[in-house]
Amino acid sequence: MTAAKKKKKKLTPIVKLLLLILAGLSVYFLYSAGNELMTTLRLQRQLSEVQERLQEVQDESAYLNKQKEKLQDPDYVQSYARGNYMLSKTGEQIFYLPENDNK
Repeated sequence: MTAAKKKKKKLTPIVKLLLLILAGLSVYFLYSAGNELMTTLRLQRQLSEVQERLQEVQDESAYLNKQKEKLQDPDYVQSYARGNYMLSKTGEQIFYLPENDNK
Protein backbone atom coordinates (compact mmCIF):
# COMPACT_ATOMS: atom_id res chain seq x y z
CA MET A 1 0.00 0.00 0.00
CA THR A 2 2.82 2.33 0.58
CA ALA A 3 3.81 2.08 -3.06
CA ALA A 4 0.24 2.92 -4.13
CA LYS A 5 0.20 6.00 -1.92
CA LYS A 6 3.44 7.19 -3.37
CA LYS A 7 2.13 6.86 -6.93
CA LYS A 8 -0.78 9.25 -6.25
CA LYS A 9 -0.02 12.64 -7.63
CA LYS A 10 -0.31 15.56 -5.31
CA LEU A 11 -1.88 18.76 -6.60
CA THR A 12 0.65 21.44 -7.09
CA PRO A 13 0.02 24.88 -5.58
CA ILE A 14 -0.59 26.34 -9.05
CA VAL A 15 -3.28 23.75 -9.81
CA LYS A 16 -4.88 24.40 -6.42
CA LEU A 17 -4.88 28.13 -7.12
CA LEU A 18 -6.42 27.60 -10.56
CA LEU A 19 -9.15 25.37 -9.09
CA LEU A 20 -9.89 27.98 -6.43
CA ILE A 21 -10.10 30.73 -9.06
CA LEU A 22 -12.34 28.52 -11.23
CA ALA A 23 -14.64 27.84 -8.27
CA GLY A 24 -14.79 31.56 -7.46
CA LEU A 25 -15.62 32.46 -11.06
CA SER A 26 -18.32 29.77 -11.14
CA VAL A 27 -19.94 31.19 -8.02
CA TYR A 28 -19.74 34.73 -9.43
CA PHE A 29 -21.32 33.72 -12.75
CA LEU A 30 -24.09 31.78 -11.03
CA TYR A 31 -24.81 34.80 -8.83
CA SER A 32 -24.87 37.10 -11.87
CA ALA A 33 -27.17 34.74 -13.75
CA GLY A 34 -29.53 34.60 -10.75
CA ASN A 35 -29.62 38.40 -10.55
CA GLU A 36 -30.36 38.66 -14.27
CA LEU A 37 -33.15 36.11 -13.94
CA MET A 38 -34.73 38.02 -11.04
CA THR A 39 -34.45 41.30 -12.94
CA THR A 40 -36.06 39.73 -16.01
CA LEU A 41 -38.95 38.33 -13.96
CA ARG A 42 -39.50 41.70 -12.25
CA LEU A 43 -39.49 43.52 -15.60
CA GLN A 44 -41.93 41.01 -17.12
CA ARG A 45 -44.30 41.55 -14.19
CA GLN A 46 -44.03 45.32 -14.58
CA LEU A 47 -44.62 45.00 -18.32
CA SER A 48 -47.82 43.00 -17.80
CA GLU A 49 -49.06 45.57 -15.24
CA VAL A 50 -48.34 48.43 -17.64
CA GLN A 51 -50.07 46.58 -20.48
CA GLU A 52 -53.16 46.09 -18.29
CA ARG A 53 -53.15 49.79 -17.41
CA LEU A 54 -52.73 50.69 -21.08
CA GLN A 55 -55.76 48.58 -21.95
CA GLU A 56 -57.79 50.30 -19.22
CA VAL A 57 -56.79 53.73 -20.53
CA GLN A 58 -57.59 52.73 -24.12
CA ASP A 59 -61.02 51.46 -23.05
CA GLU A 60 -61.68 54.66 -21.13
CA SER A 61 -60.55 56.72 -24.12
CA ALA A 62 -62.90 54.81 -26.44
CA TYR A 63 -65.79 55.35 -24.00
CA LEU A 64 -65.06 59.07 -23.73
CA ASN A 65 -64.84 59.42 -27.51
CA LYS A 66 -68.26 57.77 -27.83
CA GLN A 67 -69.63 60.12 -25.18
CA LYS A 68 -68.12 63.08 -27.05
CA GLU A 69 -69.82 61.99 -30.28
CA LYS A 70 -73.15 61.55 -28.47
CA LEU A 71 -72.91 64.97 -26.84
CA GLN A 72 -72.61 66.56 -30.27
CA ASP A 73 -76.14 65.32 -31.05
CA PRO A 74 -78.69 67.91 -29.77
CA ASP A 75 -81.41 65.28 -29.30
CA TYR A 76 -79.13 63.19 -27.08
CA VAL A 77 -78.09 66.25 -25.04
CA GLN A 78 -81.74 67.16 -24.49
CA SER A 79 -82.63 63.60 -23.50
CA TYR A 80 -79.61 63.37 -21.20
CA ALA A 81 -80.41 66.66 -19.49
CA ARG A 82 -84.04 65.71 -19.02
CA GLY A 83 -83.17 62.30 -17.58
CA ASN A 84 -80.30 63.25 -15.31
CA TYR A 85 -81.15 66.80 -14.24
CA MET A 86 -84.95 66.58 -14.12
CA LEU A 87 -85.37 69.27 -16.74
CA SER A 88 -88.71 69.51 -18.43
CA LYS A 89 -90.10 70.87 -21.65
CA THR A 90 -92.34 73.90 -21.43
CA GLY A 91 -95.74 72.87 -20.13
CA GLU A 92 -94.47 69.48 -18.99
CA GLN A 93 -94.67 68.37 -15.35
CA ILE A 94 -92.30 65.97 -13.61
CA PHE A 95 -93.56 63.54 -11.00
CA TYR A 96 -91.25 61.77 -8.58
CA LEU A 97 -92.27 58.18 -7.85
CA PRO A 98 -90.92 56.35 -4.80
CA GLU A 99 -88.72 53.40 -5.55
CA ASN A 100 -90.10 49.98 -4.63
CA ASP A 101 -87.58 48.29 -2.30
CA ASN A 102 -89.70 45.11 -1.92
CA LYS A 103 -88.55 43.26 -5.01
